[in-house]
Amino acid sequence: MTLTGKRVLVVEDEMLVAMNLEDLLIERGAEVVGPAMRLDTALELARTERFDVAVLDINLHGGRSYPVAETLRERKIPFIFATGYGHAEGAEGYAEVPTLTKPYRASELADALERALTASESD
Repeated sequence: MTLTGKRVLVVEDEMLVAMNLEDLLIERGAEVVGPAMRLDTALELARTERFDVAVLDINLHGGRSYPVAETLRERKIPFIFATGYGHAEGAEGYAEVPTLTKPYRASELADALERALTASESD
């Protein structure tokens, strides 16, 4: 499996990290939705946009992206977490979701997204 032609929602509150992530995804042939840097924007995109998989930063300006994750679950859209801090309160029920620790390599990102896509196709 490859990311070519896949639409990827990016939820990341740090501009430089979001830009780097966008570049990594584009280099792998993906189309980026977002990036969403705020929870309200991320929720809106998660509810209304069409995409195949998502990368969610757990910490968004002091809040958590778990409401976005819940929306994605309801829509049956696979996602991964990316964080520099790990999970915190509210993480119950997300143990099976792949979580990348920042900083991560492009190959780790691609592998995690491809695994998430493959797992969702087998459900």
